[in-house]
Amino acid sequence: MLKIVSFNEALEKSQNLIKNDNPKEYISIFDSLGRVLAEDIICIKNLPAFNNSAMDGFAFSHKNIGKTLKIKSTIYAGMSVKPSLKDNECYKIMTGAQVPSDVDTIIPFENCIKYSDEEVVLDTKTKKGSALRLKGEEQKEGSILFTKNQTITSSYLAMLASQGINTIAVYKKISIAIFSTGDELKEPWEVANDDEIYNVNSTALISLLHEHGFQADYCGVIPDNLQESTEYFKNMKKYDAIVTTGGISMGEADFVEEALKANGFKEAFHGINIKPGRPTMMGTMEDTLVASMPGNPLAAYINAFLFLIPALKKLQGIDDIAHKNILATNVKEFKVKSGRVNIVLGTLEDTKFKVFQQNKYGSGMITPILQSNAILITSEDDNIIHSNNSIKVIQF
Repeated sequence: MLKIVSFNEALEKSQNLIKNDNPKEYISIFDSLGRVLAEDIICIKNLPAFNNSAMDGFAFSHKNIGKTLKIKSTIYAGMSVKPSLKDNECYKIMTGAQVPSDVDTIIPFENCIKYSDEEVVLDTKTKKGSALRLKGEEQKEGSILFTKNQTITSSYLAMLASQGINTIAVYKKISIAIFSTGDELKEPWEVANDDEIYNVNSTALISLLHEHGFQADYCGVIPDNLQESTEYFKNMKKYDAIVTTGGISMGEADFVEEALKANGFKEAFHGINIKPGRPTMMGTMEDTLVASMPGNPLAAYINAFLFLIPALKKLQGIDDIAHKNILATNVKEFKVKSGRVNIVLGTLEDTKFKVFQQNKYGSGMITPILQSNAILITSEDDNIIHSNNSIKVIQF
């Protein structure tokens, strides 16, 4: 008997399975792209580190605005110049060069009325403080640059480099095992006859996980046999997560749930009131997250995207795990079945959603995934999605 839950209950229960106790490790920033911070990062060096010029031009005291000033010397980036200006004097200065304390304004060359090697005529329009970058105006020493549980991007690395930080604490990568089930399956590198099918799900899910920053080990096809299925799972508790596809419906050859339970599996739910993907099951086997997706490719892929990816993100320590809703307009009216949540595929372009083949396709198909880039999740009360309706979709 399936333990059916609603769509929202499945989301909540799947995420409540996660215990946030992922160990951390210290790694080089050069190996950290895509990893998740395990500690806050504090600013240890003011940014900028000193007052500097944002432009090539002349540095002067604003009280001399509108005057003709003598050029005392030229300051280049990397130089440290002590204040030495007299009345009616200025410095020629280059971008990024340190600004002495006796000036408060920079005028770029092109804004001067005229200048030569000896003197410059200032206009009267330049505001005090113009083109002057002040010490610590971007980031001050002691401020928090990044909080833990954020995923590191190339822009993060730019900031870390500006601080001279080269080693950071990140959460260890979670380990994931993926299985398929079915004696009829052949791997893509094998030859399938007319009575056999290729194993689509493992390739699809490993790739889906990789797109979202996860690596998974492919552990093979579980035979349609209870004893062998039970043996398959005995040594899998070393993984942080196990993902299976197929073998979880009510058929006589569906042994996955029983084999998992023989190894200590405790289900959170087995069955969601949705289409496609009703048999989807999730739970834990001791400290290992277990997610069992349906055997049909479309159902396995879509439900892994909707339920498994957020759970794995939380398991990895990521804060921002929810799929983002995008406000769109439905282009053409189509029907759905009320009494359940319908997962509807389509294309989103310029905030307009167009359903795939009027929502007439099967959960065993692959083409709808290939030709769609968005998902509409209906309510259980919906039976018609009217044209020009405002809807919320998830892009994938």
